[in-house]
Amino acid sequence: FAPMILARTGNNELIFGSVQSASAIGGVVGGLLMSAWGGPKRLVYGVVGGWIILGLMQSIYGAGQFLPVWLVAGFVVSAVGPLINGSNQAIWQAKVAPDVQGRVFAIRRLIAWVSAPIAQLIAGPLADFVMEPAMQEGGALASTFGWLVGTGDGAGMGLMMVFSGLMASLVVVAAFSFNVVRNAEDLLPDHEQMAEETTDAVDLGETAQLEGA
Repeated sequence: FAPMILARTGNNELIFGSVQSASAIGGVVGGLLMSAWGGPKRLVYGVVGGWIILGLMQSIYGAGQFLPVWLVAGFVVSAVGPLINGSNQAIWQAKVAPDVQGRVFAIRRLIAWVSAPIAQLIAGPLADFVMEPAMQEGGALASTFGWLVGTGDGAGMGLMMVFSGLMASLVVVAAFSFNVVRNAEDLLPDHEQMAEETTDAVDLGETAQLEGA
């Protein structure tokens, strides 16, 4: 986000700061709304719907070439973050027993974030040596995608954001097509429910032993 906006605005710090502020406000507003609302009845819809919105808005963010577009996109991207994270965390906490949550959540976070450093190592050289030159006037991709993100400094990074946002949305839609993801809340019992069933089974077993005695 930062290099793209600075490149497209001639390192205009006021524009960059305004976009960052709009994003921060969006995060606060999203958190307040999520706290008051609690998320959708089916939390998986909050995860899937939030990611689809985030991906599409990231694409709009990359395609945008003016401050109003970046302000709105930045606000929305940050605002849906609490919806995604809150819904996702609620599902995991409901399904995973408290005594193993530390281990399960650590592995889950490792899997979720292991791609981040790899992506950052790839993104810089890809932008500097491939996408940015390709989106200059007369570049290899300028005639194909110039209508979408424009040309010149920052356009290559913008196109990367467009593609990555669309890919994120498509991945989420594809995942939602699988029954184990779509109906995870129904297929996996809550740990409280399992604890109650275990207690009931133990009680029945003890009652049977007493009656047998």
